[in-house]
Amino acid sequence: MQKSRVYDAYNRHKNGYNCCQAVVCTYCDLMGMDERTAFRASEGFGLGIAGMMHTCGSVCAMVFLAGLKNSDGNMKEPKSKLETFELARNMAEEFERKNSSMDCSVLRGTDGVTDRLRSCRGCVVDCARIVEKYLFDGMFEEYDGEED
Repeated sequence: MQKSRVYDAYNRHKNGYNCCQAVVCTYCDLMGMDERTAFRASEGFGLGIAGMMHTCGSVCAMVFLAGLKNSDGNMKEPKSKLETFELARNMAEEFERKNSSMDCSVLRGTDGVTDRLRSCRGCVVDCARIVEKYLFDGMFEEYDGEED
């Protein structure tokens, strides 16, 4: 069993990666993708998709990784779509149960209605934990570090 990479995602975010990049880049090697490509491909999803404060970028990262992990890659007759949707939905719903929302502005408390529910770095930690649980079950030790 490998050491959890959740703290790696935490540190990437702390060092300037956006929320989506921090999660995607932490696990991209396990998906056969180099970090530079992952960094570039996930850049536009940060701060609630393109900075629009909609769906949390960390949640977008989980969906991105679920597709990389689960897709059959068959462009002529794709058969994995519905299974991938279910996997990604289960991951997103777990995040939402924990944090009451997946909306960036609500999580950050910038929607004008809600008090802050979770920090961006906390969302990165939550999503990295969910990635390890759903996409790499049994591969990583349980994370017991920073929660932010």
